[in-house]
Amino acid sequence: MSKVRVVIIDDHAMVRQGLRAFLGLNESLEVVGEASNGEEGVVLVSKVKPDVALMDLIMPVMNGIEATRAIQELENPPKVLVLTSFIEDDKVFPALEAGAHGYLLKDISPDALAQAILATHRGDAQLHPQVTKKLMKQVLKPAKPSKTPASQHVDTLTHRELEVLGLISQGFNNKKIAKELHISLKTVKTHVSSILAKLDVEDRTQAAIYAIKHGLTP
Repeated sequence: MSKVRVVIIDDHAMVRQGLRAFLGLNESLEVVGEASNGEEGVVLVSKVKPDVALMDLIMPVMNGIEATRAIQELENPPKVLVLTSFIEDDKVFPALEAGAHGYLLKDISPDALAQAILATHRGDAQLHPQVTKKLMKQVLKPAKPSKTPASQHVDTLTHRELEVLGLISQGFNNKKIAKELHISLKTVKTHVSSILAKLDVEDRTQAAIYAIKHGLTP
């Protein structure tokens, strides 16, 4: 059985050293590289093509959110698992919107982190309980008053736009949506812009929440 290949992207050498040490104890994991900032991390990922990128958020040169977004534009990008000390909304939602497949805090135990990495590789989203609460609050929060009923918003979406919205709600980035629907990346971007305008939402996260609220997920 092949090991899950992991890169560690964190600006603290001691953190990287500690992560490498205890992840190396798990026979199912293999650390294949380290980077001290987001820019180095993107280059590293493009070279070694890991299965999972363990990503810090606050780093010099390029932060973890920017790096996560850049990694999603690579061919066959790895799953990004955020590992940080910050739980504020302005970190959580942008990171998930950028394409992170999970969001954990550094107080997690070594064994739990190893299992989370393996689960992330399998495609299971890994979220700290506080992050889950934040997402649920967003989903359950009453929608802003609108002159147009929600049903009329949905009625303006084409069949293809509904397909794209469904994939957005599952966490797919534009490149993955293009591959799934066999359309060009430019076409996906056009559909996403149209969806945001028709639903009167500001970003992909709000579009995903809208889809969940109105039963538009696959």
